[in-house]
Amino acid sequence: MTVALMWEARAVPGRGEDLLAWARDQRLPVRPLRRETFRAPQDRVLVITWWDAEFDAELPELPEPDAELVGRAVHRWRFESLGE
Repeated sequence: MTVALMWEARAVPGRGEDLLAWARDQRLPVRPLRRETFRAPQDRVLVITWWDAEFDAELPELPEPDAELVGRAVHRWRFESLGE
């Protein structure tokens, strides 16, 4: 089964590039099958990692950034891939 973990954060105003750089610098202890980083208006950053694992498996996730970088808590979601 393929599981996708989504991590989304919103930077404090004007810190979007800093949050993006921070997210890209984060290394996980295990390499996922795939990892993509996105940005959106309002200084939002999204990171999706794909894993060959069961849905409820313990998987490494990006941590919470420092409080001065984000305007709210990180949102996290987990999805099971159903193929194309």
